[in-house]
Amino acid sequence: MQIGAALNRARARLQSTSDSPALDAELLLAWVLKSRRSYLHTWPERELDGTQQAAFEALVEQRMQGMPVAYLLGEAEFWSLTLKVTEHTLIPRPETELLVEQALALIPEHAQWDIADLGTGSGAIALALASERPACRVHAVETDLNALAVARENAARLGLDVEFHHGSWFEPLAGRQFQLIVSNPPYVASADPHLSGEVRHEPEGALVSGEQGLDDLSHLVSEATGFLTAPGWLLVEHGYDQGEAVSNLFKSNSYVDIRTEIDLGGQDRIGLGRRP
Repeated sequence: MQIGAALNRARARLQSTSDSPALDAELLLAWVLKSRRSYLHTWPERELDGTQQAAFEALVEQRMQGMPVAYLLGEAEFWSLTLKVTEHTLIPRPETELLVEQALALIPEHAQWDIADLGTGSGAIALALASERPACRVHAVETDLNALAVARENAARLGLDVEFHHGSWFEPLAGRQFQLIVSNPPYVASADPHLSGEVRHEPEGALVSGEQGLDDLSHLVSEATGFLTAPGWLLVEHGYDQGEAVSNLFKSNSYVDIRTEIDLGGQDRIGLGRRP
């Protein structure tokens, strides 16, 4: 089968199960051929051999079952970084780049701050910050050893200096203080209907946080004051409908300069506040 025909067939098969069937098909076939997507359009008449066609069709079949493309490819793009991802790590999402943007807006270009990323997963946020502020000392905490191994592998491959810690939230950071703490914690309510969609393939522990999705956010906001310098900033990602609740958490814990930042979709996404 030719490349063009294989793509057309895959697009048709993915139409009912994917929001981006054409892109998914191109990404999967480019991965099989170890090529760029542009190659597929330059040589649509090139014949796939039997091994290539079988591998592509197997990936398409898994995608039809809802397996995320990032897991099929074993990697995802975040902040211009190519990161390894596995079933043990949350897939980094474009809206989380807003968390990085807001953090960088607070960190002076040549600052030598101590920064912590809690619940680092694949290391996406910590590595993005380390790439942009190399003079800072970036610490990343993760409770899942499998995810931590992925984050360390990403840091080594990218040549970025991040100190990794195994443990739950602040536990491995006892005695340390930071000018800035960031986190994309679990914030999905346990009964959220979206959990039955594609995200069912992602680690539940990185998504769900109690009946209202606020358990981990509440813990982070209340405990961070003991680990922030005065002044020091806490930035957290949260759900589209949690902006007011997270702002109230900051207020009840005596933060100042509290605000909510909106993502490109017009939804509340980032809560931040400063320890006075």
